[in-house]
Order: sequence, then structure tokens, then C-alpha cells
Amino acid sequence: MLDFIFKLKWYFSEHKFKYLLVILLAVISNLMEVIPPQLIGWTIDLIDTGEMTQGYMWMIFIIFVIVIILTYFLLYTWFSLLFGNAYNIERILRLRMMQKFLTLSPGFYERNKTGELMAKATNDMRSINKAMGFGLITLLDASTFLGTIVLVMAFTISLELTVFALLPLPLLIIIEVQLGRLINKHHAESQKSFGYMNDSALEAVEGVRLTRSYVQEDAEAGRFTRMTDDYLRKFMKVERLDALFQPLTIFVVSLSFIIAFGYGAVLVNEGRMSVGDVVTFNIYLNMLIWPMFAMGMLFNIMQRGNASLARIYEILDTEDDVPDAGTGHISSHAIDFDAVSFSYPSSSGRNLKDINIRLGAGETLGIVGRTGSGKTTLIKQLLRLYPPGGGSLIIDGINITRLDRKELRERIGYVSQENILFSRTVRENILFGNPGADEETLQRAIELSALDTDLERMPEGLDTMVGEKGVALSGGQKQRISIARSLVKDPDILILDDALSAVDAKTEARIIRGIRESRKGRTTIIVTHRLSAVQHADMIVVMDEGEIVEAGRHDELAGGRGWYAEQNQYYRSGGDGNG
Repeated sequence: MLDFIFKLKWYFSEHKFKYLLVILLAVISNLMEVIPPQLIGWTIDLIDTGEMTQGYMWMIFIIFVIVIILTYFLLYTWFSLLFGNAYNIERILRLRMMQKFLTLSPGFYERNKTGELMAKATNDMRSINKAMGFGLITLLDASTFLGTIVLVMAFTISLELTVFALLPLPLLIIIEVQLGRLINKHHAESQKSFGYMNDSALEAVEGVRLTRSYVQEDAEAGRFTRMTDDYLRKFMKVERLDALFQPLTIFVVSLSFIIAFGYGAVLVNEGRMSVGDVVTFNIYLNMLIWPMFAMGMLFNIMQRGNASLARIYEILDTEDDVPDAGTGHISSHAIDFDAVSFSYPSSSGRNLKDINIRLGAGETLGIVGRTGSGKTTLIKQLLRLYPPGGGSLIIDGINITRLDRKELRERIGYVSQENILFSRTVRENILFGNPGADEETLQRAIELSALDTDLERMPEGLDTMVGEKGVALSGGQKQRISIARSLVKDPDILILDDALSAVDAKTEARIIRGIRESRKGRTTIIVTHRLSAVQHADMIVVMDEGEIVEAGRHDELAGGRGWYAEQNQYYRSGGDGNG
């Protein structure tokens, strides 16, 4: 419990005056709540001694009403303050985690599954909210209420009876602390299991077409059933531990009642207490049921919140694999790969080996090679998505590690193989590359990407919804929207990573012609399987197993005896160039 509060001390420090007000209001409201039992005991004693009058009766009634109304407003005020802060801290943590998601490198996502990250952004956030809201309310209310009642019982009725009646309390506290530790452990396990189940559900939804096409519905359902069963088992461990709190509290309170009634009767017989005092004492003892039960719930809620907060801090404390310490700026766009080598964090071998390329500012580079040869890996070095490997990557005479990463990426227009689209309109997907672009720039990007003919056939043109991940579009349309999104940015360096694979030869020729004409004097890199897309390039490199095996212009390579010449011959004889 203290660990949870300590981890969020930065928030409590920022809002200390608000929390001090909450504590003050909680103490005052609890003092107000101990008045009615005193009035009841006083009334019983007045009736027992025959001193009750109409004046006393109205005075007691008016005090009752005033106390009830004041208590209501006090509770409402500090409850709303605490719950408001609970949602505020959830908002802050959620925003921080989203900002972290947007800045972490791909290596982080290779180590963490999407479902697990979604579980942390949903279930764990709810647990933290509950701990900050209901948990802190329980902590303040139960502790101040318990302390207030015990002090009133001891100093206004009988210290001796209070001590005897509360003897079972230490046993309750010891057992609840142990249960809380077990809940913390099993809650973390159940949340991890929920993350795996969440990831499995996400995969099932995304791959439903593939599952049906291979008639694997029963197998996938069985796999998911096993995961849900595992989550249920782990979740029920937590719930079984949680279920022990209430009967344990009732048992301890029952022991206190037995002691109070028994020893209270002895004190009345001895004349050391009045009947009204015994009734008041037992009312107070009955009022202790809530704080004692609440303390049990408190251990449960705070332990769950602490376990979830630890999982959230795992994300927030993650250091980026590619720290942005660069301050250098670029003006021209000459690119020099000088003996660049690279290995993915999860790879046992080298994925790039001694890459040497010199690309002048305004030139076009074509990168070709069979699947898995390292073309996309080479491109990712320019985007600074992974920690640098061996050698040096120089842009405008500055090592890429010394360049400001944000400025570098702003200068680059990148069209990836995945063609990721958002569930928005065509217009919004294109303008994502440059939200401030005017209509003329937008239309120019659409024309250069050969998307104009498709827009004419779309029911609402640019305002057509593309569906989740572009499900309502063909592969070629998604590629052209992605190209338009990059072109509307008008980047200094344009990178097309196999971005024309889903368009026909005629459309490809139109897009390449438009890019050549519109990007004179600016650097362009085209990764492709189709040789027709790079025949105009100032330099073409052929990659195989992470190495450059051929380099030159189209005429030079086509006249040789390597892979490029073979593919060119195949292309000229009627193939598609995808060898």
C-alpha cells in the first residue's frame, strides 16, 4: 500500500493542498458521524431516569437533522474530490503511456505483444483508477473513522471495555497483510494471462479470413479456449483470496461483540457503566464493521493497483533503443553509406554487411534483389529505427547519429510495404502526411500517385471511409493513397519501399514518370522487385543476403551476367520482373 502511494508521490506532491483538504473534510465528517450514537445513549439514559422532556426531545431531533445534513455534504465533497483525482491520474498515465508508445523504436514492439500492451492500457489502468479512487477513499475513511470511533469509545465510555473488545483486531490485520501480498502476486499473473488472451483475440480477428480459408476454425477456437481457461484459473485464485476478507472480518467483529456484551454486562452490574453507555458502545462497535471490512478491501484494492502500476511503469521506464541526442541539421541531401553493417536485436547473424553507397544530392537510387536480401533493412538505417551498427551513415557530411531525429524524419517521405491506413476518410489519410496542405497541394499529390481515376469511382470521393486498415480498398488503392500521403509532404528525400507491387505496369509507369518530373533536384530511393521502376535511376544496387553484389546504372547491369541481367531478360521476354 505504501509502495503504491510512494510511486505516485509526484502526483500527490503536485496536488498536496487538495489532498490536505480531503483529509480535513474526512476527519470532520467522521467526527460528525460519532455524534448520533452519543445522542441515542443520552436519550436512553434520560428515558431510564425519567428526565426526558419535550424540550430535550426536540433539541435531540434538531441536532440529529443538522448532523445528518452536514455529514452528507462533507462526504459528497471529499468523495467527489478523490474520485476526480483518480480519473485525472488515469488520464495522465494513459497519455504518458501513449506518448511512450509513439516514441519507442520497433525493437520494443518486437519484444512486447500487442495484446499485452492493450491489457496494460485498459485493465491495468482501471485497477490504478480503482486504487486511487475507491482505494484512497477507503484508506482515509476507514482509518480516520476507525481511529475516531476507538478514541470516542475509550475516552467517553470505557477505556477498559474498549481494550478488551478490540483484542481480536491485531489478528485481523496480520492475516489481511498476508492475503494482500498473495493477491498482489496472483493479480500480476492474471493480468499477464489476460494480455496473452487479448493478443490471441486480436490475432483471431485480424486473421479470420485466413483461418476460414484453411478451415482452422475449430483449432483456433480450441486454442483460444485453453487461453481463456488459463486466465480464468489465475483470475479465480485472486477472487478466492479476495473472498476471504469479508467472512474473516465478520468473524473478528463477532468476537468483539461477544466480548463487549459479556464484559459490558459485568460493568453495568458493578455500576461502572449505564445501560445507555452499553448501548452506545455497541452501536460504535457495530459501526466498526465497515472500517474493519474496508481495511480488508483496502489491502486487496491497493495490492492490485500496485501490481498494475508496476506493469505500467515497466513501459514508462523503458529507455528507447535509439536515443535522440543529435543536434545537427542538414541542408543538402547527399547520402553516404560507408561500410555500414547491422544486426537486428533478435538476430544471431549480420543482416547487413559492409554496405558502401554514395548518393549525391538530387540523385535517384534503385535497390533491387530477391526477397529477404536486406533491402528494407538498408532503408531502416536511414529512418533511425534501430541502434546503429558498424560503419558510418553520413547525410550532408554529418553522421546520422548526430542528426536531430525529428528533423531527419520530417525531411523524409517514406512509403512502407505495409501501406498502413487509418479508419478515416481518404482525404484524412492523405493529409496525415501534411495536415496543413492546401487543396492544390493535395490534388497534385493525388495526380502524381495516379489516385485520381480511382477517386472518381469511389462513392464519396475523398470523403469515402476506407474502413479499418483500409479493408474497403484494393491493394493498389492502398498503395496509391500511401504514396499520395508521402508526396503531399513534398519531402526532401522520398523512399518507396516496394510501394508499386500492387499496381499494373501502366499505372506504375505513370507514377514513376510523375515522380521523376516533380522531384528533379531532390533525392529519391526506390526499393522494388520490378526493374522497370528503377531503369531511370542514377545508381542501382543489387542486394543478396545483406550484401551489395552488383552496382551501376541500368545499361551497365543489364549488359552483365549477374542477377540483374537475368531479371531484365525475363522482364523483356514477358515476365513481371518479380523473379
